[in-house]
Amino acid sequence: MVNMRKWLGIAIAALSTVPGLTLRLGLYHVSPAAEAIIYGVAIVGAAFMLSWAAEVFQLDVSQGLALAMLALIAILPEYIVDATFAWKAAQDPTQASLAVANMTGANRILIGVAWPLVVLLYFLRTRRTAVELQPSHGLELVVLLAATVYAFIIPVKGTLSWVDFVVLVSLFLVYLWRLAKLPSEEPHLIGPAQTIAALGTRRRRILSGGLALYAAALVLLIAEHFAEALVATGHQLHIDEFFLVQWVAPLASEAPEFVVVSIFAWRRAASAAMGALVSSKINQWTLLVAMLPLIYAISLGALDPMPLDSRQREEVLLTAAQSLFAVILLLDLRLSLWGAGLIFGLFAVQFVFPDQRIALSVVYGILSVVTLVFTRGGVFRTLAHFPGFPRRPTSRK
Repeated sequence: MVNMRKWLGIAIAALSTVPGLTLRLGLYHVSPAAEAIIYGVAIVGAAFMLSWAAEVFQLDVSQGLALAMLALIAILPEYIVDATFAWKAAQDPTQASLAVANMTGANRILIGVAWPLVVLLYFLRTRRTAVELQPSHGLELVVLLAATVYAFIIPVKGTLSWVDFVVLVSLFLVYLWRLAKLPSEEPHLIGPAQTIAALGTRRRRILSGGLALYAAALVLLIAEHFAEALVATGHQLHIDEFFLVQWVAPLASEAPEFVVVSIFAWRRAASAAMGALVSSKINQWTLLVAMLPLIYAISLGALDPMPLDSRQREEVLLTAAQSLFAVILLLDLRLSLWGAGLIFGLFAVQFVFPDQRIALSVVYGILSVVTLVFTRGGVFRTLAHFPGFPRRPTSRK
C-alpha cells in the first residue's frame, strides 16, 4: 500500500494527459472552452512529468549539462505555446500580441505570486519574517539584474530582434558557465522524483527518459491547439483573448513549479525554493524572450524584427519594472514578509487598474530607487559574483 501511494502522483499525472491526447487524435469533439480546459489539464500533467524527469536527470549527467537541460526542460510547455504565437505572427501580425502576452504573463506570475507564496508559507511554518538566500545565489541575481536592465531597451526600440536574441542567450550562457564552476551539490529530490530516483540506475533512466519523451511529445502535439482554443474561447465568451493567453496559459505550465517550491518552503527549505524561482526567472527572462524573434524570423524567412505595438511595449516595460524592483529587494540576499506583501500587492493592483501600465511601471521605478538606497550594502556583495567586478576585502575577525 505504501509503495502504491508513492506512485500515485505519477499515475495521476499520466492519466490527466489522456483526455487531451485522445481529443487531439480526433476521437471526440467538444466546444472551444472545453478544449481549452482539457488541453490545459493535459499540459499541467505533462509539465509535472517533465519536472520530475528533469530533477532525476541531475543524477546521471555532469553538472553543466544538467543545468542546461534543466533550464530548457523547465520552460518547455511555455516555450511551445509562445513559439506557436510567434510562428503565426509572421503571417498574422495580431499573433505577435499574444506571444508577448504569454511571455509577460509567465514572468509576472512567477515573481508576483510564486515569490510571495514561498515567504508566506515559510512564515506560517516557522514564524520567521524573512527568507534568507545563500551567498552563492548572488550569481543568479547578477544575471537577472543584467537581463532586466537590458529588457528596458526593448520597449524603447519597439521590436524584438536578432540582437535581443544574441544578448539574452549570451547572458544565459554566461550564467551556465559560471554555475558550472561552482561546487557540485547533491540534488534535493522530493515526492515522485524521489520515488523514481530510488529505482536502480537502469530502471530510473528508462522511466525518467520515457516520462520526459512522452510529456515533451504531448506538449508539442497539443500546444498549438491549446493556444487556439484559448483564443476561440475568448471570442466565444467575449473575454479579452490577450487576458486569457497572458494569465491562463502560463498558470498551466507554472503549476508544477508552484507545487515543488511550496513543498520546499513548507519543509523549511525556503532558501532552496527561492533560489529555484530566481533561476527559473532567469530562464524565462532570457531564453523565453530570446526565442520569440528567432521563431518569428524562421517563420518569416528573413531576419526582420518582430514589431511591438503600444500595448505590447507597455507590457514589456511593466514586466521589466516589476523584475527590477524584485531583484533590488533581493540584493541583500533576503526577502522579508513585508517585501513579499508589497510584491504581491503591486501585482494585484494591475488587475484593478489594467490600463495603468505606465503609471504602475513608474511606481515600480520609484520603489526600486528607494529600496536601492536602503539596501546598497547588498549591491557590493551581490555584484561580486560578476566576472571582473572588484570584491570588497573581507573584514578581519
